[in-house]
Amino acid sequence: MKPSKPSVHGRSTPISNVRFEEQKLTSFSGLIIFQKFFARFGLKERLRKCFRHLKINPIYGHHVIVLLLVVHLILGYRELRDLRYYQDDEMVKRLLGLKRLPDVATVSRGLANADERSVQNVRGENRAVIIERLASLRLARVTMDFDGSVQSTGRHAEGTAVGYNKKKKGQRSYYPLFCTIAQTDQVLDAHHRAGNVHDSNGAKDFIVQCIVEVRKVLPNAQIEVRIDSAFFNEEIAKALTALGIEFTISVPFERFAKLKTFIESRKRWHFLNREVSYFETKWKPESWDKRYRFLFIRKQVKKQNKAPIQLDLFVPQAYGYEFKVIVTNKSIGAVKVVSFHDGRGSQEGIFAELKSDCQMGYIPVTTRVGNQLYLFSAILAHNLNRELQMHVQPISRHTTEKRAALWKFEQIKTLRCYWLQRAGRIIRPKGKVTLSMSGNPTVQKELLHHLDAIENAA
Repeated sequence: MKPSKPSVHGRSTPISNVRFEEQKLTSFSGLIIFQKFFARFGLKERLRKCFRHLKINPIYGHHVIVLLLVVHLILGYRELRDLRYYQDDEMVKRLLGLKRLPDVATVSRGLANADERSVQNVRGENRAVIIERLASLRLARVTMDFDGSVQSTGRHAEGTAVGYNKKKKGQRSYYPLFCTIAQTDQVLDAHHRAGNVHDSNGAKDFIVQCIVEVRKVLPNAQIEVRIDSAFFNEEIAKALTALGIEFTISVPFERFAKLKTFIESRKRWHFLNREVSYFETKWKPESWDKRYRFLFIRKQVKKQNKAPIQLDLFVPQAYGYEFKVIVTNKSIGAVKVVSFHDGRGSQEGIFAELKSDCQMGYIPVTTRVGNQLYLFSAILAHNLNRELQMHVQPISRHTTEKRAALWKFEQIKTLRCYWLQRAGRIIRPKGKVTLSMSGNPTVQKELLHHLDAIENAA
């Protein structure tokens, strides 16, 4: 039925009076979903165990501080002092099980007073979340990607150093190494390092440790590893081969002049598609003991025209080639190997979401342990968002050549816009605590779907 004009249009009268008073209001009604999910997951108790060894017993336990940081990042806040803007939010307090939230100084002290064992316990708990998910999926193939990401700061913080930083040259930074799982789009683990180390620093032991953890719960699964040229060395290749891991590693051109000779002397290239061609050979650097399968790939690209341009004349576009080399122990066809290795780009998407939506790039305090706790809080916020979506929706795709995630995930910023950032009021009709929201049918459908799915999965 077509509505009438009077039923649609109204006056836009400015409101001249503003009044502030204490009410049981919330700006984040969607937290009711995370409240139920965290309770089902036992998150608060799991975090409590991470700090049981500490002898001090503050009013706000360290587990509450970490849980507050996870919620803080899910809501989209960055700096610790942003806590002041939702300090009176009723849903945040109920999710944390508090009558009042800690102030900024208390949170900062809580981070500073933690110890190395606490960090390792939280790190292990994050790893356990992913391991439990992989065990429940019983995957026949698990794909692990390894790479580092820079965390920069304009001030001094313990353990930071000036290193390679393409975007913020000269700034002190950390350079943690990450392991991500392609099938679930989650971060399995992170190895915290100073910013002046090479990407491969401590990589071999970290890679082996991550593989061992996954193999404990999936002993029969085929594990695959994708890494970039910074990790290209014989030790890592040998270790992966000895563990029965299929791998692809990018090869650094600048270290091996022989690669250029291979390309220049090659006459016949096989086509992958209209723009990409390849050839392969068994080869090893002189210092290596064993030969491996090397794939040489060239891609046709447009060359930049640096000559003066006459606008009234047609200027033909010149084409050239970009080259890359991959070493692998996979026995499948070259087309699938290249496609598999190119799937590493999904990890950059995880890093982008971690930094833009979960504030992973922020360094909040001057102590190294405090900054590590903040990092793992950001990783937990991302991983739990993925866990929630895996609980409420079925697998949407099978294994692809690029090993795309098995679910079509929404970014946390999208969920904030859809149903998380919704105004609400806590009321008590007939003594029963109730969250009251506006009657938007789309939001109502989403919230009820999530709540029912969590209830049924319990």
